[in-house]
Amino acid sequence: MLKSKARWKPKSSNDQAEQILSKELQISPLLAKLLVTRGVTTVEDAKNFLYEEQMSFHDPFLLEGMDIAIDRVFQAIEENENILIFGDYDADGVSSTSVLYLTLKELEANVDFYIPNRFSEGYGPNKNAFKWAHEQNYSLIITVDTGISAANEVDFANELGIDVIITDHHEPPEELPKALAIIHPKLSPNYPFKELAGVGVVFKFASALLGREPEEYMELVSIGTVADLVPLVDENRLIVKKGVRQLKQTNRVGLKALLEISGVAQESISEETIGFAIGPRINAVGRLGDAKPAVDLVLETDRQVAKTLAEQIDVLNRERQELVTTMTEEAIKQVNSLDDTCSNKVIIVAKEGWNAGVVGIVASKLVDRFYKPVIVLSIDHEKGIAKGSARSIEGFSLFENLTKCKDILPHFGGHTLAAGMTLAIEDVEQLRLRLNEFADQTMTDEDFIPLKEVDLQCQASEVSISFINELNMLSPFGMHNPKPVLQIQDVEITNLKQIGNEGAHLKVQLKESSMFLDAVGFGFGHVVNEIASGSRISCLGMASINEWNGKRKPQLMIQDLSVNHWQLFDFRGQEPHRLTLPSNEHQFVFLHQSKNEYLDLKNKYPISKFVSYESVHEKMIDVQNEFVILLDLPSSEHDLRAVFQNGLSQRIYLVFNQDELHFFSPIPSRESFKKYYSILAKTNPFDMGMYEMALCRKMGWKKEQVDFMTKVFFDLEFVTIEDGKIRLLPQTEKKDLSQSSTYAIKLASIELERLFLYSKCDELTTFFQNMKSHFSENGEALI
Repeated sequence: MLKSKARWKPKSSNDQAEQILSKELQISPLLAKLLVTRGVTTVEDAKNFLYEEQMSFHDPFLLEGMDIAIDRVFQAIEENENILIFGDYDADGVSSTSVLYLTLKELEANVDFYIPNRFSEGYGPNKNAFKWAHEQNYSLIITVDTGISAANEVDFANELGIDVIITDHHEPPEELPKALAIIHPKLSPNYPFKELAGVGVVFKFASALLGREPEEYMELVSIGTVADLVPLVDENRLIVKKGVRQLKQTNRVGLKALLEISGVAQESISEETIGFAIGPRINAVGRLGDAKPAVDLVLETDRQVAKTLAEQIDVLNRERQELVTTMTEEAIKQVNSLDDTCSNKVIIVAKEGWNAGVVGIVASKLVDRFYKPVIVLSIDHEKGIAKGSARSIEGFSLFENLTKCKDILPHFGGHTLAAGMTLAIEDVEQLRLRLNEFADQTMTDEDFIPLKEVDLQCQASEVSISFINELNMLSPFGMHNPKPVLQIQDVEITNLKQIGNEGAHLKVQLKESSMFLDAVGFGFGHVVNEIASGSRISCLGMASINEWNGKRKPQLMIQDLSVNHWQLFDFRGQEPHRLTLPSNEHQFVFLHQSKNEYLDLKNKYPISKFVSYESVHEKMIDVQNEFVILLDLPSSEHDLRAVFQNGLSQRIYLVFNQDELHFFSPIPSRESFKKYYSILAKTNPFDMGMYEMALCRKMGWKKEQVDFMTKVFFDLEFVTIEDGKIRLLPQTEKKDLSQSSTYAIKLASIELERLFLYSKCDELTTFFQNMKSHFSENGEALI
């Protein structure tokens, strides 16, 4: 067996709904099934999901506070007031700031933008910034992608005589700011869609201000939408569809320079380009310093200036990557050294000097490593605070549980699976204790096993180019609309091998009848040594098209795999001391003849069990859930069957070391026995020391053959042996050679070696499989 890394959870389906969708929309049953598993169950909903011409944006004035905000902006424009856009330093904040700035500029407003410095000011509006705005004669501040938790700061702005309009999408707290207007989908009961990104809310605001949907900004709106990991359904889906298409032909010199420095060809842009190339680079600016250059790049119209800015941003991104690597290594060491004063179901690590701008990325990497909720904090002893980010897993809501700790969290905000916070250093341990207590109360052990949702169970032969093209009708992919995860169950494999640097990756072909599907698993190279020849695998993966030298082939990108049956590994011919098993963390069971000690292997695998065939029952070892290594050949087939009398183990490794081999020194023929007896009769007594070598030369026999025949005659009481002289005894009855114990043991040894040492691996697989079948049918011990 080979256990999967995660729990595989098939999504529920509805056969009737699938049949209706397939028939009415003329789509394949597989695509219909995928739609249903994503909650798209009616023909109308499916049309709106699949076909862009069926999609539309909701009325922006359904958002609470929109009319008040619009009136105030136009009043400011008419009266020549100064308007300040207060943004955030991530990709959502940068794109939000840019879209609103361009919109207000189009309306000829007096507008500028302000993005706080993550390190000197922290997240969200702050009094010093508002005081500066007052001094600069700004009378209207519009927050984008921030502000919903800034109750005190808005009160301060009100005291200064500055009106504040909040546009945000983060979880609203119990106490809302007393702003002139708050535009927030989750605070708008009549607005149909609650999951807009910050830039999505700004897009609705811009639509209301302009009296039209400003599609010329759609590529900017799509960047913030993808980068902020909001659900790509409803309006977000339409935003990204339009935005990706617009990115492929954008004339914005800043974006073109960023794409060029990222090595991305415009024609190949997808939502993944935003998620893995554009978004991280924009985020890197605000993570390591002032985010203003990112907005400047987006707004830039001079190509040379844009190129310089893009190069600077790319350098920052490389610095960010190096920083993340170092911090992640340090954080992992901390996790491994955590004490047991609490359960550590929620991991909190902290260190002075950690860059507060990348703690969220580090937290994500720790979640991937340990699959637990994680908070990573940067300690500032001078200010007496800890500032950080949190990432979670299904079953533990960060926002809900952090809210219970708000008495020690003067600043926090976020979502179910991601949050940011600031707290006093002395409260860090209290936060750790409380969150672990909450986790103890609500989470089970199963919650800490990674969960992989399966969209579709299918056959390897069904993964074709046409099927993949149909799957792409579901794009753009992202949160709540991920790339479909396919499950292929118990499929034959061929051409299993390791590829890449140091064999880190896996390549294999899935075989179904005469069809072959290429499959690649990045980071799965190690499992090559854990999949035996002839095994069938089950795997999860995402389908893609591999294009190489003008040829297009379907392939599966493996995310997880398992072998759900016992496996037989053939290590025969390997010297035992050179034996290398997949992992020394597993407690193997080594079976050997009682005379062999194998001290080198005991040192190499200290937690494993070393037992002889004879004592396996005395020690009451049940091998069904173990990996069993058969080091030596058993003395009989009976001994081997006794080991597996309760059932086969998960894995059986054949080594079958043997000091003395019998198979290639066959039993002399009966004719040889007759000739030897005749010679003994003629020379009685026969002096072995004097005549044996001469006998061997004359008859063409080997010494061991003569010695063997002598022992057989002795067993049968045909001869006596004394002082090296053989004397025949008078015979009163005939005896068959098989009555000799020496002859019987030799015969059995040859047969044992033939079966276990010299038969093919698939023959031994059949042998063990028959053993298993016999047990299953009889429901009793095999011996």
